[in-house]
Amino acid sequence: MNAAPPPIPSLIPETAPFSPEQRAWLNGFFAGLVSLDGAGVTALSPEQNAALMPGGAGDGDDGEAPWHDQTLPMPERMALAEGRPLRRRMMAAMAQQDCGQCGYNCNDYADRIFDRSEERLNLCVPGGKETARMLKSLYDEMDKAPVAANIPAEVKSATAPQPAADAGRSRDNPATATFVKRYRLNKPGSEKETWHLDFDLSAAKLDYVVGDAFGLFPKNDPALADAIVKALGVSSGYAIGDEALRDILIEKVALSPAPDSLFQLFSYITGGERRQKAKALASGEDPDGDAATLDVLATLEKFAGVTPDPEAFIEALEPLQPRLYSISSSPKVEPGLLSLTVDTVRYPVGGRTRLGVASTYLADRIAPGDPIQVYVQKAHAFALPADPSMPVIMVGPGTGIAPFRAFLHERMATSAPGRNWLFFGHQRRDCDFFYEDELNGMKASGVLTRLSLAWSRDGDQKFYVQDRMREVGRDLWSWLADGAHLYVCGDAKRMAKDVERALVDIVAQYGARSTDEAIAYVADLKKRGRYQQDVY
Repeated sequence: MNAAPPPIPSLIPETAPFSPEQRAWLNGFFAGLVSLDGAGVTALSPEQNAALMPGGAGDGDDGEAPWHDQTLPMPERMALAEGRPLRRRMMAAMAQQDCGQCGYNCNDYADRIFDRSEERLNLCVPGGKETARMLKSLYDEMDKAPVAANIPAEVKSATAPQPAADAGRSRDNPATATFVKRYRLNKPGSEKETWHLDFDLSAAKLDYVVGDAFGLFPKNDPALADAIVKALGVSSGYAIGDEALRDILIEKVALSPAPDSLFQLFSYITGGERRQKAKALASGEDPDGDAATLDVLATLEKFAGVTPDPEAFIEALEPLQPRLYSISSSPKVEPGLLSLTVDTVRYPVGGRTRLGVASTYLADRIAPGDPIQVYVQKAHAFALPADPSMPVIMVGPGTGIAPFRAFLHERMATSAPGRNWLFFGHQRRDCDFFYEDELNGMKASGVLTRLSLAWSRDGDQKFYVQDRMREVGRDLWSWLADGAHLYVCGDAKRMAKDVERALVDIVAQYGARSTDEAIAYVADLKKRGRYQQDVY
């Protein structure tokens, strides 16, 4: 009896863009061509398949990115990217905010890491440790996926290194601006601390447009640097190279959170149970339930008695990153001046007050006339409509009002005929109504068509901007039907998600649509640029 012929090996992956019949024919053709007879055959991986069929569906990149939603947690984003090319999974590891703090958008940052033109894996500030850890894990797969085979030519061209930008146009080449003044926006009785800040850009010869963000390089709290120097057991003048250790701690390195590399350093210089804890922390575990609260000083205190060499200690820390803020002014109102609206971050942990690096630098440590290193980050899909007659709806609670103050100033300065509707909210009207006189003046003059307010602590029940949106849902739907562009600025994890849920409900109720149809309508608004978000 004749033996059955061996099965035709599967050389063409299921992801290749062929019908079953075409795939079967190609499998047989290639098997016969090289006389493989099925022995030792391994199906092509998505990355290897990309080498044969670059671009498009050949590398699994159909242009869609279902994970590109800043409200999705990391596990969900990675699950959505499962089976996609490595560079796309790297994109899914980003925070999905396209905020520009890394110097790119999420997609381009991933591509630049993948083609090895960007070696830094810690630039995604919103993603923090979670993104850095995932990128490191994915980066370890790089040797399995040759660069030339994985990035289609058109992507390589789009992400190729660009000529150095002029000073002040990127984080890698900042310009020098001058701090002018600040004043507090909250009145007595507020639980918050929010500042309006002005900067002079004239000497830096920087310009910007509304919707852009302002990057600045802060400095750490000198008192925190002094505490770290003391914990290391050296003098404040201790030198590393040509620089004093204290100066490096203030100006060059991040002091919160403690990086994995610092835990790794401690695992090398201690032993026993503490070594095991340091190793666990370095791998992202939380052996004592305190990992989320460990900044650099707290880590030194946790491993007290084990003192690293100061030079090795500095090498284990991450560089101090710039911070981005939404611009709250228009250059058409006061050229050369740029304004920010910033919440100050202070909170107690274990008997010590932790400080937001940039926010307390701006609130406490920078003085009028001081120079500061800055850059303008161009907006990524966050701008006023090209047609000034289009109505705009702006939802910006708290400091989320910043870009909308800029939008309103711009519309006022250009005499734009389009209607303007602002939703603003905070805790208490009496002490947290930012720019109250200014907004009321705009309303009286007709620049601000509608002003809808929500105060979460003034009543028996908390009331937010999304609740106010639902109350006026019929009118909001009417504006959308008239072509209004909708903008949201603020917290990505809660507020933005709640606002979008309210918007879907409004579209379903007043637009006579099912929930699925309302979701599709909102998605279409995003696709057409009529629903834009500046969230963080």
